[in-house]
Amino acid sequence: MSDSLDIREYDAVVVGAGHAGCEAALALARLSVKTILFTVSVDSVAMMPCNPNIGGTSKGHLVREVDALGGEMGKNIDKTFIQSKMLNKSKGPAVHSLRAQADKKAYSDSMRKVLEGEENLTLRQGEVTELLVEGGTLTGVKTYTGTIYHCRVCVLCTGTYLKARCITGNVSSYTGPNGLQAANYLSDSLRELGIELRRFKTGTPARMDGSTIDYSKLEPQYGDERIVPFSFSNTPEELEREQAVCWLTYTNPETHAIIRENLDRSPLYSGYIQGTGPRYCPSIEDKVVRFADKERHQVFLEPEGNYTNEVYVGGMSSSLPEDVQEKMYATVPGLEHAKIVRNAYAIEYDCINSLELLPSLELKKVKGLYSAGQANGSSGYEEAAAQGLVAGINAARRVAGKEPVIIDRSQGYIGVLIDDLVTKGTNEPYRMMTSRAEYRLLLRQDNADERLTGLGYEVGLISQERYKKFREKLSQIERERERVANTYVGNTAEVQSLLEKYNSTPLTSGISLAELIRRPELSYDKLAPLDRDRPVLPEEITEEVNIQLKYEGYINRQRKQVEQFHKLERKKIPAGIDYSQIGNLRKEATQKLAEIRPESVGQAARISGVSPSDISVLLVYLEQYGRRKEADAP
Repeated sequence: MSDSLDIREYDAVVVGAGHAGCEAALALARLSVKTILFTVSVDSVAMMPCNPNIGGTSKGHLVREVDALGGEMGKNIDKTFIQSKMLNKSKGPAVHSLRAQADKKAYSDSMRKVLEGEENLTLRQGEVTELLVEGGTLTGVKTYTGTIYHCRVCVLCTGTYLKARCITGNVSSYTGPNGLQAANYLSDSLRELGIELRRFKTGTPARMDGSTIDYSKLEPQYGDERIVPFSFSNTPEELEREQAVCWLTYTNPETHAIIRENLDRSPLYSGYIQGTGPRYCPSIEDKVVRFADKERHQVFLEPEGNYTNEVYVGGMSSSLPEDVQEKMYATVPGLEHAKIVRNAYAIEYDCINSLELLPSLELKKVKGLYSAGQANGSSGYEEAAAQGLVAGINAARRVAGKEPVIIDRSQGYIGVLIDDLVTKGTNEPYRMMTSRAEYRLLLRQDNADERLTGLGYEVGLISQERYKKFREKLSQIERERERVANTYVGNTAEVQSLLEKYNSTPLTSGISLAELIRRPELSYDKLAPLDRDRPVLPEEITEEVNIQLKYEGYINRQRKQVEQFHKLERKKIPAGIDYSQIGNLRKEATQKLAEIRPESVGQAARISGVSPSDISVLLVYLEQYGRRKEADAP
């Protein structure tokens, strides 16, 4: 190379400082890897270009798992939320999900402060334009200014910036979200490496001037009195604060009529937008067309922070022309005279075909190159953070010469998310949902630490002090379970009276408190008047005791299912296997297995197009393959 080249040396480069990039960079730096984090604008660190909240159904699970592993998102939203609410409380614990409204600017500023204070981490404004690869192994990156950064690993967290195009009506601007600079060169570098890219689309609604909204026509939505922290390192008492109010309103037939009358001007229906949009987060145009029988759709008005009047119009994302947007929003009760601060828009962007990835989130075709977040075809801040953390951990482990960490489907929603992406792929922006997790009774938001904090400690992201507190929590839960199992009550008048109060069957003989807790109409807290020796314990302990006892039968049943799952996961498939040599394997299965190259029989069984009969054929072949290897061994 010429001496005139400007060359810098780092162990790791992270491209993009969104939610994935922040987690990846922090994980790398905290695992003693010298890291540089690039962003198109240092003012966009951990930016929330769409909804002003963290968590929600299934997404709250991801945030708690990120925290349990030693990530930052949970801690940061705990610092900066303006309203907190546990969703689905009327349903079973498997679908309870925490969601918090964020002060967007505070969230971004707080995360930037964390990044800037982290040893081993440099935050740098600049655009990475080229990946440098020699012999299939990443050696560095080049920036727009021509500077080369040699590195051992790189994590791509490009979000929605690759060749981004923002669209309102027939007007488009080649920028990233919120008018930020797009990344226009890296896509070409990826294609030159033989990596398949796709064109996806997402969108966002308008923001209104809150001072022009008529709140008298809206239904207030309040936060919970008792705050449940996202981070297991925080307590409810530490997070008490005055909370903001969100508001609920609805669209109506007049709204829908305006949309229908202008569908020919919608870039979604005119063909102006080429990218594939998210099925589970449709625009208001999509809702009106797809659900033509519905007379109204919910609209949530969410403040974007404590120091701004901007209000997010949740549920009404759109790419309709500006004049149509003004008419459409003005039909919604409360918004008749509201002034738009920012128009709704759609955004198209390039992303990687997620089947190009290994379960470690390393690219199959380039050693040392990892990818996370919307760059992998997913959607959402939480999905991005989860992937970023895993990619960062595994990139750090590659630098240290260690095996990657793979979280499986029975360990966490993170495992479900990544396995779905790398095994099944996605033809649209992927969104996490509780229904995707087959072991969701085991993967509750309340026990994320029990499932993953041990792993976080082993990896090196959980401190000795935090791990010690976690172990004490487990001991407290076990001691209390044992106590209530050995505490008995008889058929006294007091006991019968309490049972009658909750329409529970009267006793004919003595029974343990644990057996009573298992009754659907009773709980640990409802039995408190009968529990003379009940200790004073934190609510997180008593909640866990109640759930474990009440759902013990279902939990044990799912654990047996997990045992069967692990049997297939343990059956590893040799890396160099030639699927075309397996007789009786269907052509589609042969093609899919050769493309995805699953690491285990369990992963192979989850590939779309691979049938149970194909798996039977594969198992027979692997047994014969193993015997041949043994016979050939010296």
